[in-house]
Amino acid sequence: MQAGALKVAVQMDPMEPINIDGDSTFALMLEAQARGHMLWHYEVRHLALREGRRGDGHSPGGARILERLTALARPVQVQRQYGRHFAFGQAETLDLAGMDVVLMRQDPPFDMAYITATHMLEHIHPATLVVNDPASVRNAPEKILVTHFPDLMPPTLITWDLEAIRDFRIKHADIIVKPLFGNGGAGVFRIRPDDENLGALLEMHFARSREPLMIQRYEPAVRQGDKRIILIDGEPAGAINRVPAQGEARSNMHVGGRAEKAALTARDIEICRRIGPTLRDQGLLFVGIDVIGEWLTEINVTSPTGLQEIARFDGTNLAGAIWDKIEEKCRPKS
Repeated sequence: MQAGALKVAVQMDPMEPINIDGDSTFALMLEAQARGHMLWHYEVRHLALREGRRGDGHSPGGARILERLTALARPVQVQRQYGRHFAFGQAETLDLAGMDVVLMRQDPPFDMAYITATHMLEHIHPATLVVNDPASVRNAPEKILVTHFPDLMPPTLITWDLEAIRDFRIKHADIIVKPLFGNGGAGVFRIRPDDENLGALLEMHFARSREPLMIQRYEPAVRQGDKRIILIDGEPAGAINRVPAQGEARSNMHVGGRAEKAALTARDIEICRRIGPTLRDQGLLFVGIDVIGEWLTEINVTSPTGLQEIARFDGTNLAGAIWDKIEEKCRPKS
């Protein structure tokens, strides 16, 4: 292992189906490997929190509890080659406290399994740097953290209450309805003023879920794009614009959104200036925010994307900038 190399465990979804041209975790792994860091891959289902007793030189009653967070993981090498983009080594049980860095990059849904993983990772952070800070991820799911900046966001309602939803619609007429802990545009609906399906949509959602819904005023500016801005340790680092396909209210890439080059406006910079200190203070090192027109709609802290799209449009190596910051945080304090 070369001097300065880090031991990096990547907690993510299976490697086989990832899109090597769009996956931000893959870009981070390529960059880490190019810097000489050692990589292991594991899925969250392979985490285990163990306890055991070790004598302390006194009586058995003085033995103390030790906790170990382990993962059944495999060394991995990556390459930008279709169908052969990764190669695993022999599986081994890793003590994650022995890693320098854990990248928590599994995709939502942000459910109890996700929340449990953040609790488990707290046992090693910050001695092992977990990106992003697991406690902050748990306390800042995408559609909740944004509500701490009410003047930056469009009119929004989070509730289970059907009457409150109907009143919000009467006031704003054209609305977006989305699951509070969803991702990737799944379950997002635009309800126009003359749409008669809101009641059926609410019945269907609440028959299947105990979670509240988020309701927002529809912003016509989305037709010009939903801007994804990447912040690294609280500082804006790059952006792309995602334009919805014709006949589609959602701008997410995998439902047909088109990526375009984007520059930061004065309003974008003001939004980043306002939220940046909070992100930095909470250990949210890699964040992607969504801005429609003048409004901040989401703060993505679980597994944000956009690194490769930004690199293609303006040549900015944001994966490198993220690793610069991780390496800085891993250096011994003088």
